[in-house]
This record gives sequence, C-alpha cells and structure tokens, in this order.
Amino acid sequence: MITIHSIAELRAQLNKARLQGKRIGFVPTMGNLHEGHLQLIDQARACSDVIVSSIFVNPLQFGAGEDLDSYPRTLADDQEKLASRGCDFLFAPTDAEVYPHGREAQTQVEVPTISDLYCGASRPGHFRGVATVVCKLFGMVQPDVAIFGEKDFQQLMVIRRMTEDLSLPVEIQGAPIARNEDGLALSSRNGYLSPEELKIATTLNRTLLIAKDALLNGSKDFSGIEEQAETTLEESGFKRDYYKICRRSDLQPATDSDKELVIVTAAYMGSTRLIDNIQINL
Repeated sequence: MITIHSIAELRAQLNKARLQGKRIGFVPTMGNLHEGHLQLIDQARACSDVIVSSIFVNPLQFGAGEDLDSYPRTLADDQEKLASRGCDFLFAPTDAEVYPHGREAQTQVEVPTISDLYCGASRPGHFRGVATVVCKLFGMVQPDVAIFGEKDFQQLMVIRRMTEDLSLPVEIQGAPIARNEDGLALSSRNGYLSPEELKIATTLNRTLLIAKDALLNGSKDFSGIEEQAETTLEESGFKRDYYKICRRSDLQPATDSDKELVIVTAAYMGSTRLIDNIQINL
C-alpha cells in the first residue's frame, strides 16, 4: 500500500490506473479504524479494481466543545490494517492540503432540509462540514464508486442527495452496520467507554430490535414506541438525544401508509454520543 499526503501525487498515481481502464473505489474515513471500516474496504474490493482510502479528521464537522482535539489519531496502526485488507492507496492529507485558504474562507456545500434533522439539529453545521469535505475528496480522488457505512444513516442520505443534486459521477454504496457480538454498532468513539458503559451501551440496539418487532406486529403507535424506547434508555443510564421512526426515503416522520422505514437514534453514555439505526420493511 502506498501512503500519499498531497493531492498532486494522488492524482498522478490514480491517473495511471485510469489510463489502464481500472475502476477506482473510495472509502473515506477519519481514521482510528475498526472492523467496520475494514468491511468497507472489502466491499470496495468487490466492486472496483483500485482501492483508495482516506484518513482526515475533518475540523469542519466538529462543533464547539466536541472532541476534535481528543479524537484518536492512530495512523501507523491504521496503515497496517488497511494494507492487510488489500487497500492500494491511503490518502492522508494535512489540514492545509484540504483547506489551503483556511477553514473560514473555504467554499461550503450544504444539503438543505435533510441536514437540519436529528443529528443536524443536535450538531448545527455538522452536515455542512461533512458535505463540504466529501465533495472536496470526491474532487481529489475522482472515484467511480464510494462506500459509506449505514451506521450513520442520515450522513449516507446527505451524501446521496449531494451527489445527485450536484450531478457528481460517483456511485454511492451503503454498507451494512458492523456490530460486536452483543449487538453494539462498532464506532471509533466506543473507545471512550468504560467496560461497564460498553455493557450498558448494547441497550441502544436492543431498543431498536424491540421497536422493530412492535412495528412488524402491526403497531402504528409511533410516538408511543419512541417514548418507551427513550424511557428504557434513560433508565439504563443514557441521556436521550433523539429516537425517531422515519420514512426511509427522506427521513421525514413516518405515517401510517409508509412501508419502508428506518428508526434512527442518538443518545449519550456519559459524555460519549452514540448513534444507531435499524431498517424495516412492512
């Protein structure tokens, strides 16, 4: 695997692959990689010839008081993991390489409406930062296909909408949520949790499974299901953020006639914010 830090070198390397007619797959990350990230590499390998991953802790998607400075940076370990899964190129740019005119002067990309819901309401400006950096990375890498995990379902929807609205020639694929043996969605932020908190955190997924069963058994009491789940989370030691049964196509609150649903949730375990979701076909 070749590690690259500049856009010029990245383009020079990838132009060789394009001239050979090779299909380029892209997996953007913020590093501190776990098995979930590596499964994205596996999926990219299955649908492309050359795999590029990026590691960049994007400051634009962190709000005031969030964990930008403390976010784990584990480049050497990440390089080993990516190489072991057959990644061809790692693009690890500096802040100055991505934002050469500074963050404040950076042109920004915003996906309206869908960015304002749920995580967007809890973290104002977060999805503007996500859309901006992903759009820039697409311009740098110019991939044929890009893989994103479905754990952050709203982020995936924002990126799909941005790619469609800006007519970017990139196929967006979602990858199933990777979980540990107790059902907890794998996340770089799980490393912030104590052993006891890790055990409690599995409650987040259990509430989703219980809610899914209720919906599949015919319940239409969406608000009641949501409130019961949030009560269960609080009684377990979580602090609620949101828990919402949505129409999968646009993340608007579900109605009785909707058949393709997703339940999205976020909650705090101590100071650590965890997200999860589950998709349901009625």
